[in-house]
Amino acid sequence: MSTTTFTAPEIECQGCANSIKKSVGAVPGVQSIEVDITTKQVSVAHEASTPVAAIASAIEKAGFTPVSS
Repeated sequence: MSTTTFTAPEIECQGCANSIKKSVGAVPGVQSIEVDITTKQVSVAHEASTPVAAIASAIEKAGFTPVSS
């Protein structure tokens, strides 16, 4: 299991967090997603074989800019 953390500066509310969780949750191999609205960070626990680029793409599809932390 691996954990990857991104910063998404546009996160402002629980609705933002829910959008990210829904989009990232659809990526195969993702086990859990934590979104911290205060720090604007997204932490994703995933299988080691899950491409980080696929997670970043899912965050982008939700309308946010993922910046690797």
